[in-house]
Amino acid sequence: MQEIKRDLYLNQLIEKQGNGMVKIVTGIKGCGKSYLLFELFRKYLLVNGVTNEQIIALSLDDDENEEYLNPSNLSKYLKSKITNDEDKFYILLDEAQLAITEEEYKGKGMIKLYGILNSLLRRRNVDIYITGSNSKFLSSDILTEFRGRGDAIRVHPLSFLEFMSVYSKDPFTGYRDYSLFGGLPYVTTMKSTEEKVRYLNNLFKNTYLKDIIDRHNLKGDIVMDTLINILSSNTATLTNPTRLANSFISHSIKTNANIVSTYIDYLLDAFIISQAQRYDIKGKKYIGSPFKYYFEDIGLRNARLNFRQIEPTHAMENILYNELIIRGFNVDIGVVKKYTKNSKEQNTVALLEVDFVCNKGSRRYYIQSAYSIPDADKMAQEQESLDRIDDSFKKVIVVQDNVAPWHNEKGYLIINILDFLLNPNSLEL
Repeated sequence: MQEIKRDLYLNQLIEKQGNGMVKIVTGIKGCGKSYLLFELFRKYLLVNGVTNEQIIALSLDDDENEEYLNPSNLSKYLKSKITNDEDKFYILLDEAQLAITEEEYKGKGMIKLYGILNSLLRRRNVDIYITGSNSKFLSSDILTEFRGRGDAIRVHPLSFLEFMSVYSKDPFTGYRDYSLFGGLPYVTTMKSTEEKVRYLNNLFKNTYLKDIIDRHNLKGDIVMDTLINILSSNTATLTNPTRLANSFISHSIKTNANIVSTYIDYLLDAFIISQAQRYDIKGKKYIGSPFKYYFEDIGLRNARLNFRQIEPTHAMENILYNELIIRGFNVDIGVVKKYTKNSKEQNTVALLEVDFVCNKGSRRYYIQSAYSIPDADKMAQEQESLDRIDDSFKKVIVVQDNVAPWHNEKGYLIINILDFLLNPNSLEL
């Protein structure tokens, strides 16, 4: 397998090196956490003078290490490898959640694992890095479990730029494949469409969904399975638990908004989907429901629908949203009000949408995802919401049309999706 550089995450590990906390590398199964830690970070340590003896690497999903699934055995093993108080030792623990049985997790299992790692942190010459892939470690409350001693690094599937670093064909063909099969690293090694489809389907059903069902005791429950299908069909569409619950009627399934809301939380907690809130730009406040939901990997979303419902506009919006999250932005759905007079000379209000309001520190960008702008009328339509924003932050329209980046007469940046994704600084053009 060709090496895929994950410099964004590697640099985070390097920056957090020796900070006295447990570095917790989280992300969905197959996004490259183990590769990041055991290949890229290990190589970095060795190149910078750390010896093999100072790196205590253990994969708990390896059959040869089964005895260390017992937390007591794990603790003894790790401590036995720290042979002196002078050298710095690096503990790289893969699939740490396997040291917690389901019964222990419901009781004291997580606390016990925390205790083991915390006792090692008391040694000044120990630096700890762990990964976890199933729902026990995918849950967003993991930092709470580690009581302030955990420092999370969220790893995502490959960005398009990372994907293209190992893709042999041109970017146009690459984007077509990326928007269809997504960016899970292992998918890039597969040649046939059938192999990719089979892998994505099995991963969703036998790993992601199984973990959620097991953790929340949903065996025999068909609501979660149906909900995922409905969310997949409504990617990048405004909705809420009440609307989603009503959708179950066509499936002859009885449920309610509270159950749907709880199940959505399970999916959010496991990083399978993300939720974007609506933000009133002029009112400077969040509106609340409805929301938009995006999939962590567009290939997983497509696989869930057996690649039957391929919508380029929604796929592009999902990919763009994920890219902005990877770049470290907080991303909301913008709303501006449009006032018009009706036949009785009364004001009516319509809400116009700005696809993404992106914030990072003092920086803000307004971004529209427009699949194609073939004429002036379409340009006016895409600009209407942006025109009603009277602050000085940059406004961007991302298109799939094959055009070079340019600024229109209003100063808005018009940029092709490929140019946007392949240039980490595209927002500064």
